[in-house]
Amino acid sequence: MKAFLLLLLLSFTASAQASDIEMADQFRADGKIYVVIAVVSVVLMGLFAYLFRLERKVTDLEKRSK
Repeated sequence: MKAFLLLLLLSFTASAQASDIEMADQFRADGKIYVVIAVVSVVLMGLFAYLFRLERKVTDLEKRSK
């Protein structure tokens, strides 16, 4: 799972470096791209944590119903 996430992150980084988008270049020049990446990472980690907790609750409910 960790290897998959690492490869996914590397592929996004590689594709972002190959593009010529003005806004991304400006964000990179200002150093704000790191803020954007940090916010997106925090949101995704929160989403994955929520889904993990939800899966555990569902599994517990399935065990109780049997």
